[in-house]
Amino acid sequence: MTPVLDRPAASRYRWTICALLFVATVVAYLDRGILGFLKVDLGKQIGWNDITYGNISAAFKWGYGFGIAVAGYFTDWLGTRKAFAIAIVMWSIAAMSPGLANSAFTFGAAMFLLGICEAANFPACQKTVAEWFPKKERALATSVFNSGSNVGNMLPAAVVPVLVMAFTGSLGRDAWRGAFVVCGSIGFLWLVFWLRMYQAPESHPRVSAEELAYIQSDPAERVERVPYARLLPCKETWAFGGAKFLTDGVWWFYSFWLPGYWQVTFHQKLGGTSLPLIIAFGVSILGGLGGGYLSGALMKRGKSVGTARKTALLVCAVAVLPVVLMPYMPNLWCAVALASLAMAAHQGWSANLFTVPSDLFPKATVASVIGLGGALGAAGGGLLDQFVSHIVLWTNSYVLVFALCGSAYLFALLLLHVLTPNYAPAKVKY
Repeated sequence: MTPVLDRPAASRYRWTICALLFVATVVAYLDRGILGFLKVDLGKQIGWNDITYGNISAAFKWGYGFGIAVAGYFTDWLGTRKAFAIAIVMWSIAAMSPGLANSAFTFGAAMFLLGICEAANFPACQKTVAEWFPKKERALATSVFNSGSNVGNMLPAAVVPVLVMAFTGSLGRDAWRGAFVVCGSIGFLWLVFWLRMYQAPESHPRVSAEELAYIQSDPAERVERVPYARLLPCKETWAFGGAKFLTDGVWWFYSFWLPGYWQVTFHQKLGGTSLPLIIAFGVSILGGLGGGYLSGALMKRGKSVGTARKTALLVCAVAVLPVVLMPYMPNLWCAVALASLAMAAHQGWSANLFTVPSDLFPKATVASVIGLGGALGAAGGGLLDQFVSHIVLWTNSYVLVFALCGSAYLFALLLLHVLTPNYAPAKVKY
């Protein structure tokens, strides 16, 4: 017989689980953001130009693209608890590996490995949201955990200069290695809390009967796993994947290239752009929360799920457009204001785009669809790295780069709407 759980009278434990996802996302973006913050200094010490750095940055995306395609199916197969635990052990080890690099090639290899291992984060997070939240709260929950990417991108600016200074006495010019090792090890601490606190909602003793009923208030869905081969013919898979392909690389551009761009353009030393980056990524948290809230508020006012999602996506896509003016900013603080708006809009966009698979696909396939979309997003990011590195070297200008970053979202929304005009559930063959 199944034991009867002694449930509390009331609970909101789903938000505790969401907080765990938030912290995991912080750790993931902290690990990958260190390289971008050290770009200029490491370029001088190890010796690389923009094309070489573009290849290193792209190596992370190619690894991520391969990893996330596998991680989605891996998560659906093993279940969220086991898959996430295995993933964070692997990515924590990988995150420390750049500390051993001594050339552009070994940096590229380390970042490729980190991309493979870290790719499980978003499929596992989004599958957890689908399991713990009804559809009307998923965009908000997604925006909460996704705001961890902003905090994670802020932390290198605050932490890396301190760690480099702390290790200078013992490691000298190699003090940067300590930053990779210390930050990479944080994932092991998160793992302890995950294993102690996570269970499925129906078997969790800290979830009240009322909260469980709320979590499960959407119509029942089929739960058996679906092979990738049956997801590929669905146009909804390509709607999500195409939008990711066009826009994911923009956020990664901010993470990997913006710190160096500001350091060079406005003649800042390591640490000189710390506060501007903290401000820009901090403001973007508000955009993510606002975007998640907007679609939920529209649904509460009677709008359909599709209308609410697409309206929120349109607002965000329009708000990104002014970033095309970035190369013409007269000083650093004008650039910070423009970047803050664009990055906030991206996070609002991302919060809503990440809910598309859970809106249109059964829960059992959510991680797989996100994995496929993430692979396309990583491919787009890798191609954008190549575009940026060559265009900047050839033209000594970022005008075309920011023009592409500003317009990508409107093209992505058009593609999403053309492929899902009625925003109806995908016809998945079991």
